[in-house]
Amino acid sequence: MTNLVLTKTQMRQGVWEGLLTGATDGALPKLDVTHQGTQVPDVSVTALEDKKGHAVKIPIPPEAVADGLQTLLIADAATDEQLGAITLMAGEALGDDLRVEVDLLRAELDMLKRAFRRHCLETG
Repeated sequence: MTNLVLTKTQMRQGVWEGLLTGATDGALPKLDVTHQGTQVPDVSVTALEDKKGHAVKIPIPPEAVADGLQTLLIADAATDEQLGAITLMAGEALGDDLRVEVDLLRAELDMLKRAFRRHCLETG
């Protein structure tokens, strides 16, 4: 289990920004951000000058700006533990918040499947 905590600070001009705290080993944390199972490029994690965390910038990929509900998962690359999610809604209003939860569950299930397959490869 990771001690990392990710907190959103703002989203502006297609870039989600947050604060990552809890990194204790001094190394720069690495994040895996995925949208529909595809890695999101150009994710940036930089140490803050006050050494009280790391600034995170995640550019929203153009394919995530579409009708319906889109979810980007943010995970600790070292442990595959989910740290957060970015949910985007566009187009026609969604009829029910349950759709949001189902989409998030699907994205989390995809992440668990990848972690399980990697575990099987490493131990098999």
